Amino acid sequence: MKQSYDDTRQYLLDIGHRMMVVKGFTGVGLNEILQAANVPKGSFYHYFKSKEQYGQSLLEEYFRTYLADMDERFTANTPARERLMSYWSKWLDSYCDSGDEQKCLVVKLSAEVADLSETMRLTLRDGSNQVIARIAGCIEQGQADGSFPSGDAFSKANALYQLWLGASLLSKLSRDSRPLESAMDTTKLMLSA
Repeated sequence: MKQSYDDTRQYLLDIGHRMMVVKGFTGVGLNEILQAANVPKGSFYHYFKSKEQYGQSLLEEYFRTYLADMDERFTANTPARERLMSYWSKWLDSYCDSGDEQKCLVVKLSAEVADLSETMRLTLRDGSNQVIARIAGCIEQGQADGSFPSGDAFSKANALYQLWLGASLLSKLSRDSRPLESAMDTTKLMLSA
Protein backbone atom coordinates (compact mmCIF):
# COMPACT_ATOMS: atom_id res chain seq x y z
CA MET A 1 0.00 0.00 0.00
CA LYS A 2 1.32 3.43 -0.96
CA GLN A 3 0.82 5.05 2.44
CA SER A 4 1.97 8.69 2.30
CA TYR A 5 3.83 8.71 -1.02
CA ASP A 6 2.96 11.63 -3.29
CA ASP A 7 5.46 10.53 -5.93
CA THR A 8 4.44 7.17 -7.42
CA ARG A 9 7.63 6.97 -9.47
CA GLN A 10 9.81 7.34 -6.36
CA TYR A 11 7.63 4.86 -4.49
CA LEU A 12 8.14 2.27 -7.23
CA LEU A 13 11.91 2.84 -7.06
CA ASP A 14 11.95 2.48 -3.27
CA ILE A 15 9.94 -0.75 -3.40
CA GLY A 16 12.19 -2.14 -6.13
CA HIS A 17 15.34 -1.24 -4.23
CA ARG A 18 14.17 -3.11 -1.14
CA MET A 19 13.26 -6.15 -3.22
CA MET A 20 16.30 -6.21 -5.50
CA VAL A 21 18.90 -5.95 -2.74
CA VAL A 22 17.49 -9.26 -1.52
CA LYS A 23 16.58 -11.10 -4.74
CA GLY A 24 18.54 -9.37 -7.50
CA PHE A 25 17.29 -7.85 -10.73
CA THR A 26 16.19 -11.01 -12.53
CA GLY A 27 14.86 -12.53 -9.31
CA VAL A 28 12.17 -9.86 -9.02
CA GLY A 29 9.40 -9.86 -11.60
CA LEU A 30 7.52 -6.78 -12.68
CA ASN A 31 4.23 -8.18 -11.34
CA GLU A 32 5.89 -8.74 -7.96
CA ILE A 33 6.96 -5.08 -7.83
CA LEU A 34 3.50 -3.90 -8.87
CA GLN A 35 1.79 -6.11 -6.33
CA ALA A 36 4.09 -4.98 -3.50
CA ALA A 37 3.56 -1.34 -4.48
CA ASN A 38 -0.17 -1.79 -5.13
CA VAL A 39 0.29 0.12 -8.37
CA PRO A 40 -1.37 -0.79 -11.70
CA LYS A 41 0.79 -1.82 -14.65
CA GLY A 42 -0.30 1.26 -16.61
CA SER A 43 1.11 3.52 -13.91
CA PHE A 44 4.42 1.69 -14.08
CA TYR A 45 4.62 2.16 -17.85
CA HIS A 46 3.74 5.83 -17.44
CA TYR A 47 7.09 6.27 -15.65
CA PHE A 48 9.24 3.52 -17.20
CA LYS A 49 9.24 2.11 -20.75
CA SER A 50 10.56 -1.27 -19.60
CA LYS A 51 11.91 -3.17 -16.64
CA GLU A 52 15.40 -2.42 -17.97
CA GLN A 53 14.73 1.33 -17.92
CA TYR A 54 13.29 0.89 -14.44
CA GLY A 55 16.52 -0.86 -13.38
CA GLN A 56 18.60 1.93 -14.83
CA SER A 57 16.47 4.54 -13.02
CA LEU A 58 16.79 2.53 -9.81
CA LEU A 59 20.59 2.57 -10.12
CA GLU A 60 20.65 6.29 -10.98
CA GLU A 61 18.58 7.04 -7.87
CA TYR A 62 20.80 4.79 -5.77
CA PHE A 63 23.94 6.60 -6.90
CA ARG A 64 22.33 10.04 -6.49
CA THR A 65 21.58 9.27 -2.84
CA TYR A 66 24.86 7.46 -2.22
CA LEU A 67 26.99 10.22 -3.74
CA ALA A 68 25.10 12.91 -1.81
CA ASP A 69 25.89 11.01 1.40
CA MET A 70 29.55 10.81 0.38
CA ASP A 71 29.63 14.53 -0.41
CA GLU A 72 28.21 15.34 3.01
CA ARG A 73 30.64 13.00 4.76
CA PHE A 74 33.67 14.20 2.81
CA THR A 75 32.99 17.91 3.36
CA ALA A 76 32.82 17.62 7.14
CA ASN A 77 35.17 19.91 9.04
CA THR A 78 37.50 17.12 10.17
CA PRO A 79 40.84 15.84 8.89
CA ALA A 80 40.56 13.92 5.62
CA ARG A 81 41.88 10.73 7.24
CA GLU A 82 39.04 10.79 9.76
CA ARG A 83 36.45 11.40 7.03
CA LEU A 84 37.70 8.58 4.82
CA MET A 85 38.08 6.08 7.66
CA SER A 86 34.56 6.99 8.77
CA TYR A 87 33.34 6.08 5.27
CA TRP A 88 34.99 2.64 5.45
CA SER A 89 33.72 2.13 9.01
CA LYS A 90 30.20 2.88 7.84
CA TRP A 91 30.60 0.29 5.07
CA LEU A 92 31.76 -2.31 7.60
CA ASP A 93 29.07 -1.39 10.14
CA SER A 94 26.40 -1.55 7.44
CA TYR A 95 27.27 -5.20 6.83
CA CYS A 96 27.44 -6.00 10.55
CA ASP A 97 24.09 -4.28 11.19
CA SER A 98 22.31 -6.18 8.44
CA GLY A 99 23.97 -9.59 8.70
CA ASP A 100 24.26 -11.13 5.27
CA GLU A 101 21.53 -8.96 3.74
CA GLN A 102 23.12 -6.88 1.01
CA LYS A 103 22.24 -3.19 0.92
CA CYS A 104 24.62 -2.09 -1.80
CA LEU A 105 23.13 -2.32 -5.28
CA VAL A 106 26.60 -2.16 -6.84
CA VAL A 107 27.65 -5.32 -5.02
CA LYS A 108 24.30 -7.00 -5.56
CA LEU A 109 23.69 -6.21 -9.23
CA SER A 110 27.04 -5.62 -10.97
CA ALA A 111 27.83 -9.17 -12.00
CA GLU A 112 24.19 -9.96 -12.69
CA VAL A 113 23.30 -7.10 -15.03
CA ALA A 114 26.67 -6.41 -16.69
CA ASP A 115 25.86 -8.95 -19.41
CA LEU A 116 22.09 -8.38 -19.47
CA SER A 117 21.81 -4.64 -19.98
CA GLU A 118 24.31 -2.26 -21.53
CA THR A 119 22.53 0.79 -20.11
CA MET A 120 22.52 -0.64 -16.59
CA ARG A 121 26.17 -1.68 -16.95
CA LEU A 122 27.10 1.86 -17.98
CA THR A 123 25.10 3.35 -15.11
CA LEU A 124 26.93 1.07 -12.65
CA ARG A 125 30.29 1.88 -14.24
CA ASP A 126 29.70 5.63 -14.24
CA GLY A 127 28.35 5.65 -10.69
CA SER A 128 31.29 3.59 -9.45
CA ASN A 129 33.69 5.96 -11.20
CA GLN A 130 32.07 8.86 -9.34
CA VAL A 131 32.50 7.03 -6.03
CA ILE A 132 36.18 6.42 -6.81
CA ALA A 133 36.65 10.07 -7.79
CA ARG A 134 35.24 11.20 -4.45
CA ILE A 135 37.50 8.80 -2.57
CA ALA A 136 40.47 10.08 -4.60
CA GLY A 137 39.47 13.66 -3.77
CA CYS A 138 39.41 12.86 -0.08
CA ILE A 139 42.84 11.21 -0.35
CA GLU A 140 44.17 14.32 -2.12
CA GLN A 141 42.77 16.48 0.68
CA GLY A 142 44.50 14.19 3.16
CA GLN A 143 47.76 14.55 1.27
CA ALA A 144 47.34 18.32 1.45
CA ASP A 145 46.58 18.30 5.21
CA GLY A 146 49.34 15.79 5.93
CA SER A 147 47.07 12.95 7.10
CA PHE A 148 47.92 10.75 4.06
CA PRO A 149 51.27 10.18 2.39
CA SER A 150 51.86 11.53 -1.11
CA GLY A 151 51.27 9.36 -4.15
CA ASP A 152 48.76 8.70 -6.89
CA ALA A 153 45.45 9.35 -5.12
CA PHE A 154 43.31 7.99 -7.97
CA SER A 155 45.18 4.67 -8.15
CA LYS A 156 44.91 4.28 -4.39
CA ALA A 157 41.20 5.13 -4.43
CA ASN A 158 40.56 2.69 -7.26
CA ALA A 159 42.41 -0.11 -5.45
CA LEU A 160 40.55 0.60 -2.20
CA TYR A 161 37.14 0.56 -3.87
CA GLN A 162 37.96 -2.70 -5.62
CA LEU A 163 39.17 -4.13 -2.29
CA TRP A 164 35.92 -3.22 -0.53
CA LEU A 165 33.66 -4.47 -3.33
CA GLY A 166 35.51 -7.79 -3.35
CA ALA A 167 35.42 -8.02 0.43
CA SER A 168 31.68 -7.35 0.35
CA LEU A 169 31.17 -10.25 -2.05
CA LEU A 170 33.33 -12.55 0.07
CA SER A 171 31.45 -11.51 3.21
CA LYS A 172 28.23 -12.37 1.44
CA LEU A 173 29.62 -15.79 0.47
CA SER A 174 30.99 -16.57 3.92
CA ARG A 175 28.12 -14.85 5.76
CA ASP A 176 30.47 -13.14 8.15
CA SER A 177 32.30 -9.85 8.39
CA ARG A 178 35.88 -11.18 8.39
CA PRO A 179 36.60 -10.27 4.75
CA LEU A 180 35.44 -6.69 5.43
CA GLU A 181 37.45 -6.56 8.65
CA SER A 182 40.47 -7.67 6.62
CA ALA A 183 39.67 -4.94 4.07
CA MET A 184 39.71 -2.43 6.91
CA ASP A 185 43.14 -3.64 8.05
CA THR A 186 44.46 -3.47 4.48
CA THR A 187 42.95 0.00 4.03
CA LYS A 188 44.75 1.28 7.12
CA LEU A 189 48.03 -0.12 5.78
CA MET A 190 47.49 1.34 2.30
CA LEU A 191 46.70 4.77 3.70
CA SER A 192 49.71 4.74 5.99
CA ALA A 193 52.33 3.77 3.40
